[in-house]
Amino acid sequence: MITTDLQTRLAALSMPNHKYAIKGIKRGIEREALRINKNGTIAQTPHPKETGHPLTHSSITTDFSESLLEFITPVSDDAEQTLSQLRDLQKFTLSKMGEELLWPMSMPCFINNQEDIALAQFGDSNIGKMKTLYRQGLKNRYGSMMQAIAGVHFNISFPDSLWQSLSELENNTQPLQHFISDKYLGLIRNFKRELWLVSYLFGASPALCSSFLQGKDSRLPFNKIGKGTLYLEHGTALRLGDLGYTNSAQSSLRVMYNSLDEYIAGLRQAIRCHSDLYGDLDDYKSETPKQLNKNILQIENEFYSPIRPKRNALSGEPPTHALERGGIEYVEIRALDVNPFVDTGISMEQINFLDVFLTYCLLKPSPDMSWEEQKVTQENLTAVVNQGRDPQVKLLKADESILLSQWAANIFLDLADVAKWMDEANQTSKYADTISNFSEWVKYPDQTFSGRLVTQLKELQLDSGFIAIDLAAKYKAMYEDLEYQQYNEEVLQDAAHQSQLAAAAIKENDDKDFVVFLDEYFAKA
Repeated sequence: MITTDLQTRLAALSMPNHKYAIKGIKRGIEREALRINKNGTIAQTPHPKETGHPLTHSSITTDFSESLLEFITPVSDDAEQTLSQLRDLQKFTLSKMGEELLWPMSMPCFINNQEDIALAQFGDSNIGKMKTLYRQGLKNRYGSMMQAIAGVHFNISFPDSLWQSLSELENNTQPLQHFISDKYLGLIRNFKRELWLVSYLFGASPALCSSFLQGKDSRLPFNKIGKGTLYLEHGTALRLGDLGYTNSAQSSLRVMYNSLDEYIAGLRQAIRCHSDLYGDLDDYKSETPKQLNKNILQIENEFYSPIRPKRNALSGEPPTHALERGGIEYVEIRALDVNPFVDTGISMEQINFLDVFLTYCLLKPSPDMSWEEQKVTQENLTAVVNQGRDPQVKLLKADESILLSQWAANIFLDLADVAKWMDEANQTSKYADTISNFSEWVKYPDQTFSGRLVTQLKELQLDSGFIAIDLAAKYKAMYEDLEYQQYNEEVLQDAAHQSQLAAAAIKENDDKDFVVFLDEYFAKA
């Protein structure tokens, strides 16, 4: 039987030999958090050495700036375990930070000057210097403020049993990994089509400190509260808009998702294509380099996308080479703001929703996406980022203007069916309960994260920084009283020590000049 639509596919997957195929979803979380002083300013101290070396520690590192921590959980099919691991990593790190706190928001704290944002330092090995020079390039291309923005990345892979069931139901004749890669790309296309719903529900950056603009005017219709908080009345996720992780130079890049070969070719073209914008900046061959190279993208990771196809790479292997070698292994969702209402930055309810939403994106039909349609998905996202909680906001769906609330209600009907199947497989009701709860947020926008934040701002008439500092202090105090759940102090201290040894070994084994090292790296790319 060849399945065509979502209902037919769910019916087929509900048959006895397929009904448990969805069991065993694996996840990983990468949570970013800015280190701040007790008064809410960005920390100027280096990455806390006692937590380990940021180059080689698998779970505690830095992102783009020295003060932007990144916590990375191992892959697990137990979501409760994943959140417990994240808590343990944060507890351990906070204990090594003195009086510093973790900023619980996506948009950064008060920053007086961009020079206060120090580039992340990874040591003086060749790979360490490459990582810092890459960030130097980001600073010179886009400014440092963008490097202080935090987010949460959610990684997901589906179990082998699901791929086998889908392959059988669809009479697949491809090699299984080719089939899996095609299915993940279908998920990605559908996710991009309806990403706006994630921004509506979980966007948590409707406001920012005016210092973020560094005196520049914005065309957005901001309201002001307190001495320096700017907010959009119906905004959801400024982090995903023109003020956040966007790159105007990338807007013309035709990175498409209709086949793996097409995606790889589009990304490689971007890392090999000379940039007129950045061509005057000295690259790694100069005595005073200001970027890795003069191309539109220095490396593949500079491509800012809300979702990425991924495969774990071998040492020194560029991401597209890993995809070319083994196909898509998992997808990385990069569109989540830090949830300020929970200490981990992401809640169990959000994980349950993402399980269902991403399964829905995988199972429903996913026709190829043209470049024109891809631009429409970005326009829809921009509309929701800036005015998503306006009851009259409309989006474009198949050349038709439709109310967000109407489209979202239709999606939730499908999500309820997917949740029911997933609950039966896992002998639970958590998925249906989650979808039922979040469906109410379509009718009541004030219940969304952004709605709750704007309501607080207006009720308290305080700068958002005061709300964030209170939350940061509360979470730090909570961690001091919390027992370790998955790790312990000894295990985490040993991991920190081993990472220092590993970083020293990398430096010791460097056998070539930095310029030669990069020559060889880019020859492979």
